[in-house]
Amino acid sequence: MLQKLSISNYALIDNLEISFDAGLNILTGETGAGKSIILGALSLILGQRAESRYFFNQQKKCVIEGTFKIGDFHLKTFFEDNDLDYEAETVLRREISADGKSRSFVNDTPVNLNAMKLLGEKLIDIHSQHATLEINDPEFQLLVVDSVAKHPDLLAEYQTGFRAYKKSTSKLQQLIEESDKAKADLDYYQFQYDELEKAGLAPDEQEQLEQELYALNNAEEIKRNLLGANYLMQDSDAAALVQLREAGQQLGSLIKFNPQLEELQERLNSTIIELKDIAAEIENIEQRTHTNEARAADVNTRLSIIYNLQKKHRVNTNAELLALQDELSGKIQQAVFGDEMIEKLQQQLSADKKELEQLAGQLSANRLKAIPVIEAQVLQTLAEMGMSNSALKIELKVRKSESQEVGKSDHLTKNGADEVKFLFSANKGHALAEMSKVASGGELSRLMLSIKSLIAKNTALPTIIFDEIDTGVSGEVANKVGQIMEQLAANLQVITITHLPQIASKGQSHYFVYKDDEADTTRTRIKQLNADERILEIAKMLSGDKPGESALQNARELLGQ
Repeated sequence: MLQKLSISNYALIDNLEISFDAGLNILTGETGAGKSIILGALSLILGQRAESRYFFNQQKKCVIEGTFKIGDFHLKTFFEDNDLDYEAETVLRREISADGKSRSFVNDTPVNLNAMKLLGEKLIDIHSQHATLEINDPEFQLLVVDSVAKHPDLLAEYQTGFRAYKKSTSKLQQLIEESDKAKADLDYYQFQYDELEKAGLAPDEQEQLEQELYALNNAEEIKRNLLGANYLMQDSDAAALVQLREAGQQLGSLIKFNPQLEELQERLNSTIIELKDIAAEIENIEQRTHTNEARAADVNTRLSIIYNLQKKHRVNTNAELLALQDELSGKIQQAVFGDEMIEKLQQQLSADKKELEQLAGQLSANRLKAIPVIEAQVLQTLAEMGMSNSALKIELKVRKSESQEVGKSDHLTKNGADEVKFLFSANKGHALAEMSKVASGGELSRLMLSIKSLIAKNTALPTIIFDEIDTGVSGEVANKVGQIMEQLAANLQVITITHLPQIASKGQSHYFVYKDDEADTTRTRIKQLNADERILEIAKMLSGDKPGESALQNARELLGQ
């Protein structure tokens, strides 16, 4: 439900804040006072595009903010899908700058306008006298039938299965396309795979070969320097090891004078041992180092094979070549065994399709049972609102499959296999036809009210706003319209703009919209009426600006006082 609406700098409104109640909320006021302006502002946080020329002050930005209580509307999935923080009390805010730039927020998280529109549609349903699109929408008509059929679990099971079926159908199509391509390119894939397999590549082979070739190409320099290092360490007259041994002997002769030198001699001896090991390893490496033109040629040949394969396949490493080899193997396997995978998936899809058709059949049966109930209850409600000559017929057509091909489900949609059409006539002797073609604006409004009141008895609806749908009714009919709105408000929040006292008297909360002229500026204001103010307002609606005692008494009677 809409708990609070704040409007800043929009049309005739500089700053305005309204807190709404849960039941039936009434908005009244003279024509032009700004009732529709308030709805226009509300529509901005429901995703409607804005124009800056409607700003109260062209130098400031317009800000509209609505606080909604959404705990009963099962919207957590929507918030997760749109990466939004879910809050049981959710705030929608729209900011529009003077240059026309707009920003939208849900719980202070920026969102695009389309996401705000989708969320707004789940929270508010605005119905005006001329809003006939929804009532002729096949999906809305099917929603009406499903709400009375009371099979949400069955419908949810079908829709889950249908989504999985469509996903598998897409996968089947992809498999077929990939298999056909793999078969067409099998010889090419096999040639490439054989070439890579024959090469017998190893992941780190290239780096090892490049290092070996570098060593082979510089063998003479390596051997010369190793010999030099060995000579300096142990073979020359001034060799490091010779000098260190002599130093050790010198220290040994001094230990008798200073025992602390014994530890230093031991450390020096350890160093000599380590250096002798190093010298031995240098000598060993030197002896193994020699020029080998034959081995260098073999390494060059191997590297050429690797470089050519990398260049051919436009990669830089053996790891990438090996990954390509695995990919080619998969394509070959697909070409050879793809038909088996396709056949297996086709069998699964065939079984899934049969299960979906069974569920769709159960949905159809439930809907057929619900249709007479809908027709009777809507016509009964219309009769109470002065449309006793109305006729309503709901046609349900079960689509049949035109294709036996596996994966084709042209007769199934996300809601089953049914097509629903509402045919209506508001007057005797008139043929039934689509509702928008045979009913006036006022008649359509009452028809929509009848349908919405029926849905509200069976399922959760968002807040519904009626914008002067009482046009063309009066007297006892207006009283009946008010009673039905009152009944509707027992199950959901209803906000209605009305000029009829019979309807205004039914509200739990009554708001008066008026113009306030201050200096040279006109502003739209709103206030919630107390009991005495409400009597006076309804009396004015009955008899004019200066109501007499009879009008005041009539107003009290309408209010049940």
